[in-house]
Amino acid sequence: MATIAAHGITARLPAGFEGRIFVRPPVHGHTYPVAQFATFAIPDDVGDFGSGAVQLMGPSDVFATLFEYGPESLGRALFARQGRPVSFAESDFSPIRLRRGIPGQSGTQCFFTESERPFSLYVVLGSQGMRRVLLPRVNELLGSFTISPPVGAVPEAVRAPEPGLN
Repeated sequence: MATIAAHGITARLPAGFEGRIFVRPPVHGHTYPVAQFATFAIPDDVGDFGSGAVQLMGPSDVFATLFEYGPESLGRALFARQGRPVSFAESDFSPIRLRRGIPGQSGTQCFFTESERPFSLYVVLGSQGMRRVLLPRVNELLGSFTISPPVGAVPEAVRAPEPGLN
């Protein structure tokens, strides 16, 4: 297993996966890390959620993006789930969950907070009909990465209490 690490995200890539972790140059304001994983060669010029890559997928391929949002998203209902999913079920995937519908493919998306960082995990399967075969690969990938707290974050246990909450 190859290991990649950057920006507080580490992934021990399962056999057959490649990946990259990067931060796009800021256009307006700050940008946050994006990690992309695939069972096929990821082109250089790919959108954060796979545009430019998912069109190249074969039926037995998997593409996943771990996309970090800014700290202003912490505490919002969309990111209420604590920790990423430990596994997905076949029923989590559907063609209607794709950002861009490509015949035969299916996808899922999950929002969560882990290590005081808000994320979206978006996964595309090359074939809805092969979910049963592809799902173990996806779940292996889910268990392969770790997310560290943001640099300079103070652990919950040592934070000072908010004023008036003694």
